[in-house]
This record gives sequence, structure tokens and C-alpha cells, in this order.
Amino acid sequence: MTDKQDLKQQVESLCSLSDKEWQTFAARLNYREIKKGDYVLYQDRVCDFVAFVQSGAFVYFRSLENGTEYTTDFGFNGEWIGDMYSRLNGIPSFLNIKALEDSAIHILYQKDLDELLSAIPALEKLLRILVERAFLKIVRQSLHFQIVDAKERYLKLMEESPEILQRVPLYHIANYLGIAPKSLSRIRKNTVKGRQP
Repeated sequence: MTDKQDLKQQVESLCSLSDKEWQTFAARLNYREIKKGDYVLYQDRVCDFVAFVQSGAFVYFRSLENGTEYTTDFGFNGEWIGDMYSRLNGIPSFLNIKALEDSAIHILYQKDLDELLSAIPALEKLLRILVERAFLKIVRQSLHFQIVDAKERYLKLMEESPEILQRVPLYHIANYLGIAPKSLSRIRKNTVKGRQP
């Protein structure tokens, strides 16, 4: 299903577009269904897109030669995915972005985006807000790792994404929180106990 209503509502909440401008914007979107386990971005390749997640879940991670993975972020329904740093600088990405479940996205390639920004100046605001959100998320994550303990990071993640435990493997969640899977299990167990009367 290629319905763009959720995307249209979000775009129009961030920047004002006329009906004609929306139609021009929508015509450049590429609808893609992504199977669980498929990649939308491989590390060491330049990210040349931004994409709106219509449905599904994605994980951002870096793979090392020894097989170790470092999870850095997630993307869910109604969010935008892509590597802003790679896209804006035209340099290879440090990250992979992989689907954790069958997903659907509306993808906008950089070449189309450049043309749209010339034709529809209001889209500058949309892109600016997306970049600001990405920056603020990185700053918050950095601060949390420096001043917030693992339990608080876990509770904050549950508050912001309560469905994450059903959609994301525990090892990715533990990795994202900077703890071992056993430590995550202990935190979850203690948190459940703490909530019981």
C-alpha cells in the first residue's frame, strides 16, 4: 500500500506547502518495500537519500572486521531514516541501516531533493528540522552515556519507544544502551520487580 497520508500530515506540520507543491514533492518519492534483514544503507557507502518510514523498524549499526557490532539508533513508523552526516558531506557512511521487520518506506534521493529545494523553497525548513532533530538526538545520547546510568537509559528508552521490546532483538537494545545482554536482563527483571505492589 503506497498511501502517503501519514507522510503528508508530517510534512505539512513542519512546512507549509500548496497542493501543487505537495504533488510535485510526492511525485519524486520512491515507494519501496523492504524485507526483514535487507539493508537500505551499507557502511562505507555514501548515503544519497532520506526516507520516511511508513511501516516497519530499522536498526543503525557499525560492523567491525572481528564481527562486533555497535548499535547506534533505531527508526520506526513515522520517523525519517538516513545518515545525515554522510548525505550532507558526500562522504562514506560509518553505519549500516537494516530492516528488523518487513517494512515500507518513501525514499527521496539526493538528486531529486536538490531539484525540489530549488523548486519549492519551503522544503528548506523541512530539511533543516530533520537535521536539527538528528543533531539533538546525537547530543542527548552522548550526554546520557556520560551522566546517566544504564537503568535510567533503559527506562528512558522504554518511555520513548514502549514497543521496542517486541520489535527489536534484545542484543541490539543492550548494545544501544552500552551494556551486556545479561545486564539488560537484570535491569528488566529488577524494573518489573520494582513495579510490583
